Amino acid sequence: MTKSKTQVLFVVMLAVLTAFGQCAFSQEPAPGPSQDQQRSAAPNIAIGAGDLLNIVVFDTPELTTSVRVTQDGDVNLPVLGMMKLAGLNTIEAARKIEDELRSRHLILEPHVTVFITEYASQGATVMGEVRTPGAYPTLGTRRLLDMLSVAGGLQTTAGKTVSIVHRDDPQHPVTIPLQSGSATMYAQENPIILPGDTIVVAKAGVVYVIGDVLKPGGFLIDNNTPISLMQSLSLAGGWDKTAALSKTKLIRKTSEGREEIDLDLKHVAYGSQADMSVQDGDIIFVPSSVSKTMTYRGIEAAISLTSSLLLYLH
Repeated sequence: MTKSKTQVLFVVMLAVLTAFGQCAFSQEPAPGPSQDQQRSAAPNIAIGAGDLLNIVVFDTPELTTSVRVTQDGDVNLPVLGMMKLAGLNTIEAARKIEDELRSRHLILEPHVTVFITEYASQGATVMGEVRTPGAYPTLGTRRLLDMLSVAGGLQTTAGKTVSIVHRDDPQHPVTIPLQSGSATMYAQENPIILPGDTIVVAKAGVVYVIGDVLKPGGFLIDNNTPISLMQSLSLAGGWDKTAALSKTKLIRKTSEGREEIDLDLKHVAYGSQADMSVQDGDIIFVPSSVSKTMTYRGIEAAISLTSSLLLYLH
């Protein structure tokens, strides 16, 4: 074989080997996530009494086990014995077991993974102003709106806030404002609900405006947003032309019993007297001008009417 043919053959073989190497490299699977990356993706849920844990010690099957947490928060591990894991999340528990294996010189470089395979409470509790309060499963990914829907939706008396109490941090509940109307639901904050969480839908306040007004009834007010006397009357459409504004009464329930406050809406309407805030459960009674005074029977009739309105709202 001549020198030129040898050079051509060498170039062809080099090209084939290069192409084969590129193909083999492109088919090589991407490296999987490291153990630290897998741990960082795990949900930060504290281990609790009654939970079932799957503890895997890499390349040491005799130390791998499935164990349930006792009521004292301990687990009984092979060789290591009793160890308290309650209150830790899965990452912290794995590191604690690794440290124990290392300190006892059982394994030089242990790699431990802890999974919560069964929660003592597999569900979340939905309470407050929902149609069907109770405990509902959270298997899979469940979000706030999912749980509210499973609980039958909101009552007409629901307020504008919902609180979420996490099992692993009960002292710091999270308060979330509820958006109203389909046009704003896309902006609703919708966090994931974890097993053991408690959802509490706040109750809105109710102020009753009855008597000689255009639309008497009970009107919902958010407890976190104060409402004034005049705003309450505007919800009722204002007063009729036959109303005796100077004889208006505010009936308020206190710890010492029922309190009646005389009001002169004429002075409040014209700004000569300051407006005042009303509270949840207040009754604003605007009498007709044909009645010069409001008798005890009239007050009782007003309270009876508000009770009927309350039943209607529920």
